Amino acid sequence: MKKHILVIPGDGIGAEVTTWGKAVLEQIASQYGHEFTYDEALMGHAGIEATGNPLPDETLEKAKASDAILFGAIGHIKYDNDPSAKVRPEQGLLKIRKELGLYANLRPIMLFDELLDASSLKPAVLRGTDILFFRELTGDVYFGEKSRSEDRNTASDLMIYHRYEVERIAHKAYQAAQARSKRLCSVDKANVLESSRLWREVVQEIAKQYPDVETEHMFIDNAAMQLVKNPKKFDVVLTANLFGDILTDEASQIAGSMGMLASASVGDGTGFFEPIHGSAHDIAGQDKANPLASILSVALMLEISFGLKDEAKRVTTAIDHVLKAGYRTGDIADTLTQPDKILGTKAMGEMVLQFLSKPALT
Repeated sequence: MKKHILVIPGDGIGAEVTTWGKAVLEQIASQYGHEFTYDEALMGHAGIEATGNPLPDETLEKAKASDAILFGAIGHIKYDNDPSAKVRPEQGLLKIRKELGLYANLRPIMLFDELLDASSLKPAVLRGTDILFFRELTGDVYFGEKSRSEDRNTASDLMIYHRYEVERIAHKAYQAAQARSKRLCSVDKANVLESSRLWREVVQEIAKQYPDVETEHMFIDNAAMQLVKNPKKFDVVLTANLFGDILTDEASQIAGSMGMLASASVGDGTGFFEPIHGSAHDIAGQDKANPLASILSVALMLEISFGLKDEAKRVTTAIDHVLKAGYRTGDIADTLTQPDKILGTKAMGEMVLQFLSKPALT
């Protein structure tokens, strides 16, 4: 298989983690006889510093010409406390989603048994949890009209959805549910929000086309509570952009750390794969970042964009073996972790490659 992959390191720890995502891709290509070629581009704060644009034109051109994109992280502390900034790193991420038609964000909550104690939740509550979130990605308040009054004392963000936006992601979520346990929970706030009433109405219509899937509707506040009370009750979760952003960050505690969660943003063309963690400038350049979420994003790329299920399984199995052997980065270490097995970014990446190279990896 021949594929062209664009690597966008982005900001903060992005370059550190994508280095190991790319290294895993290279090793998989070598082991299975694939030919992956690569290019690199700027986005976010790095793009602003170089060109004044969080999504430089050259980056967008390269993105459209690629078969898949491996992204690192976006954001910079200088913008966090400056609400008046007109140009912001996150604008680059929102624009590339819109330009590439990346309307569905898939976030699997993959739980490794070895990390049950890394979560703030009780192992008995967590064990057996396997959730796949479908977060709508190009609508909602992130893309609705925004305004501020002349006196700067009143602000508004339009929460807007069109029927077709709900329909297309609902179909993807139901198709995924059919391949899993045939259960889907749609999360909204239909008791208060008109956009959520449209969401629920459309999902109810789509549900009729998938009679083999059990559909549950749940308000966002209840879903947030149930996610920590009984995460095993969920399988496929379908929700809007804002709600999905919040719920999946909450769900990162199920996996023990944001450094363990990968995501795939897909539509009808080029897929965009990234860890859900931020740019983490407080640890950037210190060899402390967890590269496993970036490597797990590579596994999603192999399976979702390239259809290489065996190769994807090999990557996740290698990570499982690394964790079973007791190796941890600082964010997922606990009091029982042996000090000599707490690894930095580079050592953890190398450890995954070492296990990946084992011929009898099962």
